[in-house]
Amino acid sequence: MDRFEVAVIGGGIVGISTAWQLVRRGIGPVVVLEKEDELATHQTGRNSGVIHSGVYYKPGSLKATNCVAGRKALIAFCEEEDLPFDMCGKVIVATSEEEEAQLKRIFERGKTNGVRCSWLSAEELREYEPHVRGRCAVHVEDAGIADYGAVARRVGERAIELGAEVRTGHAVTGLRVDAAGVTIETQKGEVSADLVVNCGGLHSDRIARMGGVRPGLRIVPFRGHYHKLAPEAEHLCKTLIYPVPNPAYPFLGVHFTRMVRGGVECGPNALLAFAREGYRIPQVSIGDMADYLGYSGFRQIMKDHWKQGIHEFACAVSRRRYVRELQKLIPEVRKEHLLPAPSGIRAQAVLPDGSMADDFLIIERPHQIHVCNAPSPAATAGLQIGLTISERVAKAKAA
Repeated sequence: MDRFEVAVIGGGIVGISTAWQLVRRGIGPVVVLEKEDELATHQTGRNSGVIHSGVYYKPGSLKATNCVAGRKALIAFCEEEDLPFDMCGKVIVATSEEEEAQLKRIFERGKTNGVRCSWLSAEELREYEPHVRGRCAVHVEDAGIADYGAVARRVGERAIELGAEVRTGHAVTGLRVDAAGVTIETQKGEVSADLVVNCGGLHSDRIARMGGVRPGLRIVPFRGHYHKLAPEAEHLCKTLIYPVPNPAYPFLGVHFTRMVRGGVECGPNALLAFAREGYRIPQVSIGDMADYLGYSGFRQIMKDHWKQGIHEFACAVSRRRYVRELQKLIPEVRKEHLLPAPSGIRAQAVLPDGSMADDFLIIERPHQIHVCNAPSPAATAGLQIGLTISERVAKAKAA
């Protein structure tokens, strides 16, 4: 059985960045265990590609600090590696008096977080996005677009060059923890390590429980349903166009995103998925559904937010309803402008009282570090989250 200093579970951008940051510090040997046949096939490779600014997040939170620092690290990495990115900026648009009040709070929070942003009147908004209609907006300079799948794969190459080992097709099936370290059981045999780092995303809570850790949450999958604009409608969006998010939810709402490799995507909504990897509506996992249907936190969500759930489902199955949501920002969008686009799944940590964890959550135990909540902006913050975890590994080794 092979022995490593650190074993990282999960080959998304957080996991592979953690491995890279570890070997850069001289910690090793390090192995990454990824269940798919290649890196970045789930949340990393199935998002809108937005480089987030940090404008939304509570000052001092892990999201705020890691997003701002991670954005800078991401841009520097893309420049060094000649990877495509574009700091095109974005507008967050208020369409009502209530939204304007919420937008003012976002604007102040963004300035506190050191994000370059400015307030726009309705007339000034049209200078940035001529086809958008709103009462007012915030223009965020520190926002852009990238290809996170390409970033993760390049980080993987650099990690391998420094001595990390990446094993794809190694789904983890169990963890055994003792005084000497951890034994990780996979479908292709066992690996032992002094310390394991769980970056399992959609399955992070299950992996934590394999190691005897009670994370105090459950991952509930939310499917993000995307469309893309037909070529004749792409001129309607110049940069990134966002609504004011509902503060009751950790989702940012249906938005327009100009993609770094061309085209414009619109979405996602947030629909409960019937499988943790249920990228299509018909995909159902009885085991995954039983996992959250029997959970008190999920039942409380359904009790508190069933009306919103019905609305999200209606938008997912009805293109007409989806268009209505888009028309709140760009009235010229029509049903015939929408073409199918791949969907994504957000791994949302839900607490027993039904609240949705709003910050990154990292749980440490002897010989174990579990990243149990790392949704958006984890892609933007990925390099910095990896650095943060590498620092915690170094401290654990020194203790």
